[in-house]
Parts: sequence; structure tokens; C-alpha cells
Amino acid sequence: MLAGRTYAEIVDQFSWNIPAYYNVGVDVCDKWAGEKDRLALIYLASDGKEQRYTFGDLKTQSNRLANALRAHGIEKGDRVGILLPQCPETLLSHIAIYKLGGIALPLLTLFGSLAIEYRLANSSAKAVITDSANFAKVLEIIERLPALQLILVVDSDGQPGVKDFWQCVRKGRSDFQPVRTRADDPALIIYTSGTTGPPKGTLHAHRILLGILPGFEFYHNLFPQKGDLVWTPLDWAYIGGSYDTLFPTLHHGYPVLAYRAQKFDPDEAFFLMAKYGVRNMMAVPTVLRLMMHAVQNPKEKHDLHLRSITAGGETLGAELYQWSRRALGVELNEQYGQTECDYVIGFCSEVMDVVPGAIGKAVPGHQVDIITADGDIAKAGELGEIAVRCPDPVMFLGYWGDPQATRKKFSGEWMRTGDYGVKDENGYFWFTGRQDDLIESGGYRIGPGEVEDCLMKHAAVKLVGVIGVPDDIRGEIVKAYIVLKKGFEPDTVLQESIQLHVKSQLEAHAYPREVEFIRQMPMTKTGKILKHELRKMHTKKTHSNGET
Repeated sequence: MLAGRTYAEIVDQFSWNIPAYYNVGVDVCDKWAGEKDRLALIYLASDGKEQRYTFGDLKTQSNRLANALRAHGIEKGDRVGILLPQCPETLLSHIAIYKLGGIALPLLTLFGSLAIEYRLANSSAKAVITDSANFAKVLEIIERLPALQLILVVDSDGQPGVKDFWQCVRKGRSDFQPVRTRADDPALIIYTSGTTGPPKGTLHAHRILLGILPGFEFYHNLFPQKGDLVWTPLDWAYIGGSYDTLFPTLHHGYPVLAYRAQKFDPDEAFFLMAKYGVRNMMAVPTVLRLMMHAVQNPKEKHDLHLRSITAGGETLGAELYQWSRRALGVELNEQYGQTECDYVIGFCSEVMDVVPGAIGKAVPGHQVDIITADGDIAKAGELGEIAVRCPDPVMFLGYWGDPQATRKKFSGEWMRTGDYGVKDENGYFWFTGRQDDLIESGGYRIGPGEVEDCLMKHAAVKLVGVIGVPDDIRGEIVKAYIVLKKGFEPDTVLQESIQLHVKSQLEAHAYPREVEFIRQMPMTKTGKILKHELRKMHTKKTHSNGET
């Protein structure tokens, strides 16, 4: 736990303690299971039914699942996809896979079949755990996944060719000896979108959780404090929901609230936070903006007990800071990191001043700086690239099956983030822009290249260029400029067909909320689409419509 009364004291007193052998599943579950009634999870199903799990419950059921997976041929190093929403089965799957020495592969339920297929195929996943709502996506692609040998389905209803999740759990033995994994052994692959080419599988070791802990404690104002209870609306397949929230909380032996909602409802969120006494919240700015616009004075309507809120993934803006202070009585702690190296910059309002516009200071334990193109440390106020010094416990092992991309991520002793900014004389970092064209919408990092590849599979699309454009709620939204094939005419029906194509085939959050049909695509002589010209076109159109 972080110790000290000031930021300087915490940094000075901090030291890493990374053991040679370490297993995430044992850490977040088994070490607390001896305390019979220690609460780990409060789960609310979509029908409002409540389930409570102690750490002892998690240990018993994850042991049974680990035995079942082993009985079906899953061993150390095997990749197992988890295509489930925020629910107990997701948590049990993670814990069982880690105890088994396997590698968990979280998959967003928003993914369409093409996105799922790429990730399962690229990782050569041997098994996938899903539910009846998402099984159809797997069934659609199963013939193109030769490595896939096992499918576990929650509530399978006797479907042929699959195993029922809970039947397997009930049949498994309750005792299991976890594999003795090293801290550097692989545990997790999270695919991150890029601007060109397909997504890259970010491979992490078991130590990722230990590396994230200082940032988690920092952003939540020196977590844990007596009575803390954590909730995030983020999907647990998203690193912000799992390793930034769920697992650090369980590491400390504190409970997490989870509920399965078809669509985020700000009023329901405030109600549940008050009902269960949520003290710590992790969100993305889009969620906070939805809550801000939906309920003007939430403390007058709900008995809230919030102690800390942390948010990241996109710019917060002064309005959110002011609203949180006024309406919630909580200072927002902004955070910064990447899937490759998360939770390395941010704020802890308990020990430092929050400066709106800045993204914080280096989290204790991490050496972060601004470097020049030559790899030198930039002077205070000098523009450069945000970089993290190696080695670092939270840093990824590499991109799955892509050593060339891994090498490009590093420069000497620095891991380059691709994000640019400055560090002022007081040690605060200020973000100025991205090196690439990643679109950050509602907290999701969307690679335009993947969206373009999906759109090119639509029967009407001849050429497509995808960019991110500003949006008041989501920060950015996806916009597609499309040249149609002969025989197709632009209209509302075609636009909706194109949007639905991306929703169903790729990812629901990645579909183009704006579609503009154009006759000619701006391109270089070598055929490369000029994205800056598309941005100019959008800006010109926006201004001509009288918008700012």
C-alpha cells in the first residue's frame, strides 16, 4: 500500500516487491478464502436478482472449473477466450485459467463475428467460454478455427457440440493445486487496435497486477480505506474494467459491485451506487458526461457515499471537474496509461493538487518522462513523446506473434507510447496529441484500419476512409467517408445498412455514427488515403453548417 502524506513522501518511500513466483488467480482469490464470510462480489442480474460471492465461494468454484478445463485438455500456456459480460462466470473463468497456468483472452461482447474470429485465430485459442447470447457468433466462425477444441456455454440449453459451463463446474473436484507460475510467465492477451493493419495481441505476465496496484491505490486516494466498495460500468473484457478495477480490488480483499445492464442508465447507476454504498468508481469521461446531463443534482436525489472517482481514456474537460466537485463532492482523479503499460500517470487528490488540463504526475514506482526524437529527455516545457523507462512490472511482454512490432515499440531503455506532450517544471504532464490516428470514443480505442477493412466487405463500398471527429458526449465518434460501387446510390437505407454491417460484423462501439458519401477519395499517387484531407473536409462542412 502507498504510504506518505505528500506526493514526494510517497515517491520517496515506495519500492517494488515482485516475487519470483506469483499467480494472479491465487492472489485475488485463494489468499482471502480462509476468512469464511469475507465478501468478494455483489452481482445483480438483468432481472434484478442479487447474488453474493465470498472469496471462499470463488475459490471452490474456480477450483472446480480449473479441474474441468484440465479434464478437457487445457494446460499451461493454452489460450482461452472469455466472451462474457460483467458477471460471476467471467471472474471465475479468469481465476481458473490463471490457476491452471493458461492465458486468458478477454473478448468484448460488443464484438461481431469477424472481430472474434481474428482474435481467436491469431492467438490459436484452444477454448472459448461464452454464454447462449453470444454462442451464435462463435458458431458462425467455428469451421475457420482449427485450434479451437472446447466451447463452454453458460446456460447452453443442451446445444450439441458444446459443454455446459455450470455442469462442468459442478462435476469438477473442489480441490486444485494451482500451477506454480513465475511472475514473468504469460497470463493475459488483450488485443489493442492500431491505425494500420489488424489489432495486436498485447501479451502480459502475471506481474501486470502487481504493476498496476500503485496506480490503482493512487487514483482512489490511497485505497483501501475502511468501508470501500468499488464499481465500474466498464466491461470486464476491457482492461479498465478488469485489471484497472476488478482484480486490484480483490487483491486487497475488498468487494466489487457488478451488474448486467443491456444499456447504461445514469439514473439506475446513481440508484445502485446509493443502495450499495459504492465508495470508489472507475469510469470513462463519456459515462460521467451521461450522468452529468441526466441528473443535475444527484446528491439531492440519492444518498451517495463516494470517496474517489478515477477516469481516463479521453480528455476530461473542465466541465466534468467542476460538476464532480459541485454535484458529487468528489475531486476527479485523471489517469493515463496504455494497454501495453497501464496506470503510469495521474492524480491523487488526497496528496496533491489536481490541475485541470494536465493528466497528472508519474505514479509512484514508474519512471515516466518526455523524450525527444533522438531519445534524450526533453527539457521542462519542451514538446516530445511520453515514454516509460524499462524495466517496469506493468509493462507488457510483447505483441503476440509479432516481434517486429514489439521492437518498434521500444527505443533503448524507453517504451514509446506514441502520445505527445510536455512536462512542466512542477512535474505535471500535459497531453497534446497522438502520433497515430487512433479514435478514442467513449473510452474505447478504435483502430480505423480495422473499421475500414470491415466496411470494404460491404457489397456497396468501393473505397473508404475512416477518421475520428469531435463529439460532445463521447469525445470522438467514428466517421466514414465512402465511395460507392457502380449501381449503388447514396440514401438513408444504404447508410443504415453500412452501419449495421459494422455493428454486427466487427464491434458495436466501432460503427460509423457519421457516414458521408463522396465521389472521389483524396489519395496520394501511390494510393494512400489522405486522412488529413478528410479531416479538412469535415471541418469545412462543420463550419459551413454554422457549428463550432
